Amino acid sequence: MNTENKETELKKSLNFIESIIEEDLKNNKNNGEVYTRFPPEPNGYLHIGHAKSICLNFGLAQSYNGKTNLRFDDTNPEKEDVEYVESIKEDVNWLGFQWEGEPRFTSDYFDQLFEWAVKLINTGYAYVDDQSPEEISSQKGTPTQPGVESPYRNRSIEENMNLFIRMKNGEFKNGEKVLRAKIDMTSPNMHMRDPIIYRILHKEHHRTGDKWCIYPMYDFAHGQSDYIESITHSVCTLEFEIHRPLYDWLLNHLYTDGTIRPRQIEFARLNLSYTIMSKRKLLELVEENLVSGWDDPRMPTISGLRRRGYTPASIRKFAERIGVAKRDNVIDVALLEHSLRDDLNKTAPRVMAVLNPLKIVITNYPEGKEEFVSIENNPEDESMGTREMPFAREIYIEQDDFMEDAPKKFFRLAPEKEVRLKAAYIIKCEEVIKDTEGNIIELHCTYDSESKSGSGTEASKRKVKGTLHWVSAKHAVNAEVRLYDRLFNDEDPAGHKEQDFKEFINPDSLQVLSGCKLEPSLRNANPESRYQFQRLGYFCVDRRDSKQENLVFNRTVSLKDSWSKKNK
Repeated sequence: MNTENKETELKKSLNFIESIIEEDLKNNKNNGEVYTRFPPEPNGYLHIGHAKSICLNFGLAQSYNGKTNLRFDDTNPEKEDVEYVESIKEDVNWLGFQWEGEPRFTSDYFDQLFEWAVKLINTGYAYVDDQSPEEISSQKGTPTQPGVESPYRNRSIEENMNLFIRMKNGEFKNGEKVLRAKIDMTSPNMHMRDPIIYRILHKEHHRTGDKWCIYPMYDFAHGQSDYIESITHSVCTLEFEIHRPLYDWLLNHLYTDGTIRPRQIEFARLNLSYTIMSKRKLLELVEENLVSGWDDPRMPTISGLRRRGYTPASIRKFAERIGVAKRDNVIDVALLEHSLRDDLNKTAPRVMAVLNPLKIVITNYPEGKEEFVSIENNPEDESMGTREMPFAREIYIEQDDFMEDAPKKFFRLAPEKEVRLKAAYIIKCEEVIKDTEGNIIELHCTYDSESKSGSGTEASKRKVKGTLHWVSAKHAVNAEVRLYDRLFNDEDPAGHKEQDFKEFINPDSLQVLSGCKLEPSLRNANPESRYQFQRLGYFCVDRRDSKQENLVFNRTVSLKDSWSKKNK
């Protein structure tokens, strides 16, 4: 392939943001630097949509030997909390990224932002408005109708300065006055119709205390914080595209020649099927106790996914697979689950666990005898080796693996039928024991002593159609297992205008099983350890509730996507 073709192929593989950066680097814009940022508002926990943004911002900087900072846009003390700050830092680190220097806060820049607001007033580009929020909103007009200018729009610079200083000094009540940028009330872009850039809010801030009673609006603070930090590429989601003219207008009036000027670039946010991505709605679920908290394993929050058993690598791979788009679309949540299965298939040890135990007594196995069978830890990775698992006269199998009146194509255990116990022997069901109400409580079986897997005998090579997982009753570890499923049973739970999204909560999203029996190697399993329970799915030790004396496992994901079958 010649050089020209190589360059063409490279251009084809770049996403549109990378193409912009490549062009900027080619023109030595901003001294050839790439500096991105991840700027969450500390008013909730991060979700999978934020994970996409994290991977994109940090990934772009890594690709171009640049830097990424973490900045908290903390301009609304009514909704912000230190808890959210700490959870966000933990989530970014857990995903495998490290920000440049110390975390930044927009509140670090309140003094500078105030000075810039003063500059806008002194240059005639901002004014104090005495109208109520409702009056201001009613005068904004519509996309097809121009707005009406405020009666306070043409106040003198001196009067505006006096009022703004008095706002800062706490002389007015909440909502009594605002500072607006003086732009154009006839602009086709509603965000350019004299937007509010400061409001009065008598509320203590989690970092600045009661120093301020006026706070900058997001649109004013965001772009200027980018500028202060010398951000080169301000990557944000598509809903901010209509805000970009204001972003640029403010920079035009505050930018100093010779400094690095940020550029806002928008990409499509992540919309995931069967999932709510609104922080407001997620908070509603938490506050109404419809989930156990922000880190409930059914939540799409990063902390929820982590507790469920998702791996950082699977989330990063998912973000890479879905790529970067210019227009909104909906990604099937099955792709996220596929990325997880793909990762866990390679990394999760295989173990034996019986969730709904049915006891088997092997009547011809010597009483008191115990032996060990050797079993591989992961057939996908031989380096993970093997382990020894105890076998004895009494074992447990799954209740679903036995059927008294089995159809012809039922290849598990049934009266007078044989199955192989994985890594062990072939057994045959001889007798079904029931209680007084006719419920099956125990099976009596016999085993073929020559049929042990890997023993090299002809009997061990005997073929039977069914192979079951099992656990020795004497050595089994008791555990609670939580079977998590999708929180919503509708592809677009927030998309029904006439119905509350909570009406689509899946009533079967959590099933708690007690008295589950696990193989003894799991007795000291560490929180967040991930395993494949043979034939059952992938499971994770709960990082919050599991204790050595009371093990709790969460189902991370099933072995296969069952939802595609449900919805056919």
